[in-house]
Amino acid sequence: MASSVLFYDRPAARWFEALPIGNGRLGGMVFGGVGTETVRLSESTAWSGAPSDTDVSPTALRELPEIRRLLFAGRAAAAQRLAAEHLPGRMSSFGTNMPLPRLRLEFAGDAARNYRRELDLDTGIVRVDFDQDQNHYVREVFASHPHGVIAMRLTADRPGAVSFTATLDDTVLPGATTTTETGVAFRGRAVESRHSDGEQGTEVEIRARFEVEGGTLRRDGDLIVVTGADAVVVLVAAGTDWAGEDPAGRAETLVAAAAAAGYETLRTAHVEDHRRLMGRVSIDLGDPVALPTDVRRKRLTQGERDDDLIALYFQYGRYLTVAGSRADSPLPLALQGVWNDGLASTSGWTDDFHLDINTQQNYWAAEPANLAECHAPLIRFVRRLAETGRETARQMYGADGWVAHTVANAWGYTAPGNGIGWGLNVTGGAWIALQLWEHYEYQPDEDYLREQAYPVLRDAALFLLSYLVPEPAEGRLVAGPSESPENWYLAPDGTPCSVAMGNTADRVFAEAILRICGRAAAILGVDSELRERVAAARERLSPFRIGRHGQLQEWLGDFEEADPAHRHTAHLCAVFPERQITPRGTPELARAAVVTLERRQQAPGWEQTEWVEANFAAFYARLLDGDQALVHLTRLITDASEANLLSYSAGGIAGAPQNIYSFDGNAGATGAVCEMLLQSDGGEIELLPALPRAWRRGSVRGLRARGGFTVDLMWDDGQLREARIRSAGATRGRIRYRGTVTDVTWEPAEEFTFTG
Repeated sequence: MASSVLFYDRPAARWFEALPIGNGRLGGMVFGGVGTETVRLSESTAWSGAPSDTDVSPTALRELPEIRRLLFAGRAAAAQRLAAEHLPGRMSSFGTNMPLPRLRLEFAGDAARNYRRELDLDTGIVRVDFDQDQNHYVREVFASHPHGVIAMRLTADRPGAVSFTATLDDTVLPGATTTTETGVAFRGRAVESRHSDGEQGTEVEIRARFEVEGGTLRRDGDLIVVTGADAVVVLVAAGTDWAGEDPAGRAETLVAAAAAAGYETLRTAHVEDHRRLMGRVSIDLGDPVALPTDVRRKRLTQGERDDDLIALYFQYGRYLTVAGSRADSPLPLALQGVWNDGLASTSGWTDDFHLDINTQQNYWAAEPANLAECHAPLIRFVRRLAETGRETARQMYGADGWVAHTVANAWGYTAPGNGIGWGLNVTGGAWIALQLWEHYEYQPDEDYLREQAYPVLRDAALFLLSYLVPEPAEGRLVAGPSESPENWYLAPDGTPCSVAMGNTADRVFAEAILRICGRAAAILGVDSELRERVAAARERLSPFRIGRHGQLQEWLGDFEEADPAHRHTAHLCAVFPERQITPRGTPELARAAVVTLERRQQAPGWEQTEWVEANFAAFYARLLDGDQALVHLTRLITDASEANLLSYSAGGIAGAPQNIYSFDGNAGATGAVCEMLLQSDGGEIELLPALPRAWRRGSVRGLRARGGFTVDLMWDDGQLREARIRSAGATRGRIRYRGTVTDVTWEPAEEFTFTG
């Protein structure tokens, strides 16, 4: 039986030891302290900044032709200078997600014995047990999606043994904590001056209500004092005025309704709701190890095998996706999910939506790991970007359709970032729009395609048809000026430059959007003229090229990299998430992709960080090299994840002064494991395509494949023993296992059993 519990034998001393809970909007990091219990609070809509209509440089459109002319003429340095002056966006009111106050409970008493702190991924409940002063204390904490609150219950095995003081404190938000008859409240504003003007931002309201069984509750300044209780239930809710909500009304309504329901009702509804999603997939890669999770991670770091810890990490990525992104979440998973440690929001980058891999990677677990509903907030968010991005496309490029670049915020920002070298990722919108098509691929639904996905994909294609221009040498269509995220090359005169024409990443996403738009239009039987235009444009796209080192070229020219150890490899998106390069279909290009990966890792100072390790694991899985995929999964856990298994961006990389939590490594790892065990392209399902030799036996149940399939796999001695493949509807498809391809026809809800 695979592990499903993270557990520890001591309280958390820091954020990277605390345990995360979330209900898709409200997040908490539970420390489990004995003398002080802390729950660090975050909320997805607690954003500084505001919408703006002055984000696009007013001189960008005027200078665009000259920048292109200079680049085509080989004058990259001059083009770089002109682009730096005229193309970056103006992020004056961009903002960031902001951390909220902490809930702090202070207790008296001697040192604890027999301490245990755990997070059960199956129930979504954090539990703390310990003995103290001849009492056995138990705390349970969870974030309820059905009731919209964080709930905590504190009990002891002897009556009258629960006493503490409580408040909401330690916040960077301007505001005040007050007490009420039933608890404490905080009212403030999410404002800051690093990424905004210090004045714009959401109003924030938090309510913490205390339901006391026995004993007394009284107010003392900004503290609530509980004395001699048998048990206490704490209910926490938050609200903001994002999208016009009443923050105080929301918070008070939620805690009042939760109090009326009662703790047992809250707990039962939470567990049922949580298990409905988490219970769809199980995985077994080896025997569990009965040691605290931080000890297991340390042993893995020292080279000891623990395949079950990798299975636990896989399920943890699913758990965090469920906790951070639900069907009704107002915003998708930001850089830090819904758990804001206050570091990203105060760094040079923000706790926002990065569109040059991080936000995409945040959702790698959604479809293949059977959490399709969790994709809904991102789909709504991209549809909104498509609306705000129309004006950016018109103002900046004189183009049809819509565009978004490197970063986005809660307010619909789509202009370039404010710095050259990273901000001009012109196909960031196209890249994130692929998520809408992926959702359709996994569960085909023509109503969804017609009403939600196709309008976004069509307008992304219209932008590309307006934006692509012929390069003078061969007349091939290329994008630009743009940057290959977030990399620099050496121009022929040795000048480091980032702006270019014909970046491979832009070619990948142009091909993807044009192809998908044409296919979607054909499925829906619409836009025949547009289908002809996208087909003609695809024929004229520049081809992939192999460079002097045998690598897949990142730019139209075979330039040397200014930083050979750079973390970004956006041109390899042709391998994953796209399939424009595959080992069987384009073997020479696949080998060039491998050379690119090898050269990155061999370069001194390779920028190894959390999302890179997950990305490399996915690349190697698509390249059918399970052993190398496992190497990067293991490094992700040992070198880019902490004691609580949360992944982090390493200090010293990308301007980070210290290790900063980033959600993408956790979700990315789960998506990569899915690719190792099951791959699909809508016509063919491949079983165990990149199974590492180390995973000699195992099983997985409930993975999803494109076309509406659910798959269970069991293997022994490295060989498939049995696969069960269920189809949602009547369909036909192919099953591939190693060298064998089998054609299969399914009736609705029929299960096909395939044996190795």
